[in-house]
Amino acid sequence: MADDVTTDATRFGLPVRVVPLVKAGVVLGIGLGGFVDGIVLHQLLQVHHMVSARRPPTTMAGMEANVVADGLFHAGTYLFTIVGIVLLYRAWRHPAVPPAGRTIFGSVLMGFGLFNLVEGVVDHHLLVLHRVWPAGPGPPLLWDVLFLLSGVALLVGGYAIARSDSAVASER
Repeated sequence: MADDVTTDATRFGLPVRVVPLVKAGVVLGIGLGGFVDGIVLHQLLQVHHMVSARRPPTTMAGMEANVVADGLFHAGTYLFTIVGIVLLYRAWRHPAVPPAGRTIFGSVLMGFGLFNLVEGVVDHHLLVLHRVWPAGPGPPLLWDVLFLLSGVALLVGGYAIARSDSAVASER
């Protein structure tokens, strides 16, 4: 496996030797994307909680269930963040992996976008655990679709940033 990092091959349009950075950035981005979602939407703006469509937070029991679910959600995002940091540390220790800052930044954005897509499809549409902003202006589906589109934009934008890294551009 270590030999794969030193080849001139590409994977998804990126040199194979930056793949460890991309994996680390994506995992870190999933964790950070979850933290942004949980902190901004669940805690600061309080537009929804993790299971608010199933257990409305209109009673103390409903609010307690949502706070526990939000806590479990944050524990998961914390684990993704820790794993991303460990993967980043391991990638940087490998001599063939370049110090490619734009690749890492773009990969984190890709992970954030992937988080929005997966969380949006699974929690908002398949399981209907909550909606992005059920009491907001316009129909709830509008906000759910905008959330998915933000995921696509972050994924595509992050990929473009990672591909534009001058530290790895000469290898393509």
